[in-house]
Amino acid sequence: MMRKESAGDSSELVWFKSSHSGGTNGESCVEIAIAPSTVHVRDSKATDGPHLTLPPETWTAFLSQLR
Repeated sequence: MMRKESAGDSSELVWFKSSHSGGTNGESCVEIAIAPSTVHVRDSKATDGPHLTLPPETWTAFLSQLR
């Protein structure tokens, strides 16, 4: 994952973009931000759009299915 710093105050989420981004310019990607009790997931093309908020256990279970 590549770290992508958010601009603004420290209360904003820090988003991480997958190093396995698809598309010719890396435009097909999911980004995540990890908070103490949640994992936030968004489309990297729609950074101002909606995002999913998941418990860490759900995110871990999802990732385990990818192996």
